[in-house]
Amino acid sequence: MYIMLDTSKSSVGQSGDFVTIIDERSGKKFRLAIMRGTMGSPVVDISRLQSEMGLYTYDPGYGMTGSCSSDITFIDGEKGVLMHRGYDIGELAEQSDYLEVCYLLLNGELPARAEKESFTATIKYHTMLHDQMQYFFRGFRRDAHPMAVMVAVVGALSAFYHDSLDIQDEGQRKLASYRMIAKMPTIAAQVYKYTIGQPFVSPRNDLGYVENFLNMTFSVPAEGYRLRPAVIRALERIFILHADHEQNASTSTVRLAGSSGANPFACIAAGISSLWGPAHGGANEAVLNMLEEMQSASRVGEFIARAKDKQDPFRLMGFGHRVYKNYDPRATVLRSSMREVLSELGVEREPLFELALELEKIALQDKYFVERKLFPNVDYYSGILLRAMGFPRSMFTVLFALARTVGWVAQWREMVEDPLQRIGRPRQLYLGSPPRAFVPLDDR
Repeated sequence: MYIMLDTSKSSVGQSGDFVTIIDERSGKKFRLAIMRGTMGSPVVDISRLQSEMGLYTYDPGYGMTGSCSSDITFIDGEKGVLMHRGYDIGELAEQSDYLEVCYLLLNGELPARAEKESFTATIKYHTMLHDQMQYFFRGFRRDAHPMAVMVAVVGALSAFYHDSLDIQDEGQRKLASYRMIAKMPTIAAQVYKYTIGQPFVSPRNDLGYVENFLNMTFSVPAEGYRLRPAVIRALERIFILHADHEQNASTSTVRLAGSSGANPFACIAAGISSLWGPAHGGANEAVLNMLEEMQSASRVGEFIARAKDKQDPFRLMGFGHRVYKNYDPRATVLRSSMREVLSELGVEREPLFELALELEKIALQDKYFVERKLFPNVDYYSGILLRAMGFPRSMFTVLFALARTVGWVAQWREMVEDPLQRIGRPRQLYLGSPPRAFVPLDDR
């Protein structure tokens, strides 16, 4: 079948624009509506393409497919723009705090003072885990990867909190959302404590969200943890910057799992599993490995040459992004936070940070990277920053999952409440054998 695309205008429909598909052999025509959002590229509605034309689209990785409509997060990759509910991510990172951003993502508006206080109190109320979950942890080996433990523990929440599993009940959906946001820092801290053989530290509701997590992670019964303002603020920014990022792999996984009616805890566990992949949540660890292999600024040229060599599998980690074709706005915030943390900790010189700055400077002056729009992304500095705070690399993706939980929850709720929601069912281009007769075993 041969297809010709032709754009025509019409006064009918929300947008008034259509794409006309013409089968040149039969002359059959079919018009597809062009839908326009508040911002961003328009999309072609292909929902009736198969029933009218007997065709499906083919889009490996769904890079050109809009799987849903959403009013939570907007990204303009060409301009390097990221917004939550219309608010620029840079403004949120500098002027807001994580729980305020959580409220924004869940409810669509920034909270008034009374609303924020009520929301914060609700989250604090749910920070503790069911006491029997401590026995669940003991079933793991001490050297288990923290993400393996986190996936299992989050999925197991559905076995402990039966009063928030009915996704058709709005009250239960809200309760599950609050529980996930409140308990994830406790889970993350206990995952860390378990892998290093230290006793769990209970949450303290006299502390803020980030302070509480840091205290549960690094304090021990014999000695408290010194909460440093610059470290608290930097981690707050990391959480805000990772709170949501539109329809990425893990968020799409949460939506796909949720489309079947799965309970919210199972859906978030599915998202964590997707995030665990090194191409998604593990990129900042890869940046650290690359910088350590590079060792010094004197070898930057050597590694840049390798990155440009098509025969060499080496790539500059932390450069480029599936969506951003400009400087990732989140990387700018983390770079400034890095300086603040080093100053607070009294570290005069951090070799890996200095090396990262030099590599960025040289790479962004190279025509090869500029033409291909390979700019630093959020992972480029986040790993260095987390390392300076004292987090081991095995915890980097756990922290990513902690921060992203609110985005997953907000996207899940939006999906469940969408009247157009259907169970996810991607199609395929079949390339296997055509019909053939079965051959009995003795005749093969």
